[in-house]
Amino acid sequence: MRFRELSIPGAFEVTPQQHGDPRGLFMEWYRFDKLSEVVGHPLRLAQGNLSVSAKNVVRGVHFADVPPGQAKYVSCVRGAVLDVVVDLRVGSPAFGRWEFVRLDETDRRSVYLPEGLGHGFCALTDDATLSYVCSETYNPTGEHGVHPLDPDLGIEWPVEVPQLSAKDEQAPTLAEALASGLLPDYRACLEFTASLGGV
Repeated sequence: MRFRELSIPGAFEVTPQQHGDPRGLFMEWYRFDKLSEVVGHPLRLAQGNLSVSAKNVVRGVHFADVPPGQAKYVSCVRGAVLDVVVDLRVGSPAFGRWEFVRLDETDRRSVYLPEGLGHGFCALTDDATLSYVCSETYNPTGEHGVHPLDPDLGIEWPVEVPQLSAKDEQAPTLAEALASGLLPDYRACLEFTASLGGV
């Protein structure tokens, strides 16, 4: 299992080692101990989600209030998506920056996002299926979004006319979310993750 930190501090791409033969394959897609060593604290697994999307669907950019936030470990178990990590933490040196990671059923990479980051994806295939585990259960009053097509954010989605949910269509721009005080504070995010304890 290889870990590569993204340009967004605290976010990692995880590439598993796949063991295959004519019968099929085996791999460890998640290791509590190895991830803890890399990120500096354990990932509490509180909820597991499965998302199935048609080609050209864009979901996100979603984030949660910190504390407690919602760290995510995201994998694609069928098809392919272009997964995006967005730094929405006010005061972060990477604020407003985003990075794509291709997740698919071939390389079987995963992405780890700590609390305070925004997450979204574009389905590159029909029936693109994401599996992700979260550090906290869903809290409708603490969950928010930034419009995925906000030109100031400038995410370069690989589709001309993405399909969005009504909720994502109505999400504020990054500037609107910032002005309203909706976005997480970078220092508060660091303090919260520090409170989670080391390995």
